Amino acid sequence: MFKNALLLAALMLPATFANAHEYTVGELHIAHPWSQELPPNAPNVAAYFVVHNNGKTADTLLSVNSPISDDAQLHEHVHKDGLMKMQQVQSVDVPAGGDLKFAPGAYHVMLMQPKDRSLLADGKRFPLTLHFKNAGDITVEVAVQKQAPEEAAHSH
Repeated sequence: MFKNALLLAALMLPATFANAHEYTVGELHIAHPWSQELPPNAPNVAAYFVVHNNGKTADTLLSVNSPISDDAQLHEHVHKDGLMKMQQVQSVDVPAGGDLKFAPGAYHVMLMQPKDRSLLADGKRFPLTLHFKNAGDITVEVAVQKQAPEEAAHSH
């Protein structure tokens, strides 16, 4: 009986780690970094996540980079002249005790001209390093998904 329970636990362990996709460094907690599967003709892909700052001091996301692209940018969507427009930003503040959401229709990371499109298929993962002013560098694994997570579909 013990042998069967041990085998079952061992079989479930990889699934647990595959879904565990939260990162904590210092006062910052990054939850569920994800990207939607890259369509065949799309030149760029976006990555999303939530940063929660448990600290009493604000932090700033200064930049991002990934080995899958030579050009990773911080972007936001803004309403201008009655239109929704995407624009690059130099940095993004993470409020003390608050959340910073990177989601469709809001802040997001743009990975321009990905080098290896095969890494952007459903079920794959790729590294993304977030460079914070106070917390330093945090590297996360971005999960590529066929569809946006349920909570992301309602975030904008």
